[in-house]
Amino acid sequence: MKTCPTCKGTGVFTRVTHTFLGQMQSSSPCPQCNGEGKTITNPCSVCKGEGVVKQAEEISFSIPKGVEEGMQLTISGKGNAPKRGGVNGNLLVVIEEEPHPELQRDGHDLIYTLFLSFAQAALGEDLEIPTIDGKARIKVESGIQSGRILRLRGKGLPDVNGYGTGDLLVFIQVWTPKKLSREEKDLLSKLKDSPNFAPNPDKEERNFFERMKKMFS
Repeated sequence: MKTCPTCKGTGVFTRVTHTFLGQMQSSSPCPQCNGEGKTITNPCSVCKGEGVVKQAEEISFSIPKGVEEGMQLTISGKGNAPKRGGVNGNLLVVIEEEPHPELQRDGHDLIYTLFLSFAQAALGEDLEIPTIDGKARIKVESGIQSGRILRLRGKGLPDVNGYGTGDLLVFIQVWTPKKLSREEKDLLSKLKDSPNFAPNPDKEERNFFERMKKMFS
């Protein structure tokens, strides 16, 4: 290393220009030594005098429970090294979520849409639904209506800061077949006029329908 001949070791290059207002002086980092005040007379053949070389490293790290799309994890000291000594930077890992084929995320809660046939909704049934760690059995009561939400507490995602766990919300949808055989049509025609098949929502169901009506009006 030797003193930079351009800035005389100051690391600053001063430029004086003459204008009609007089002399104007401006300072900037020395272009020859990049503001270091010294230059290398015999640079290293590997790093060319930069003090760093490119290198790939494979590391392991832990992902906390409950991370979300766009969150950043900081791994200290695994970033780039500064030129000619100093403290290494950090590695920032940006989280990108892959969508689940059946579950939808809503914060810490998970949403699952359960499609039921008319017979299942009318008679009720015990069914298995997916969770993030396997399966869960739920009891579908007879006479359940579309739009009903069943809550499985603690079956959602944990908070990344440790403040509890979300729920799994099961959204009930009664599926109506689009095509019927002749026998199916005959059977439903016999049931159509039965008093039990006439719509007769209770007060709670009416309030739900009114809320849905306002939502889409």
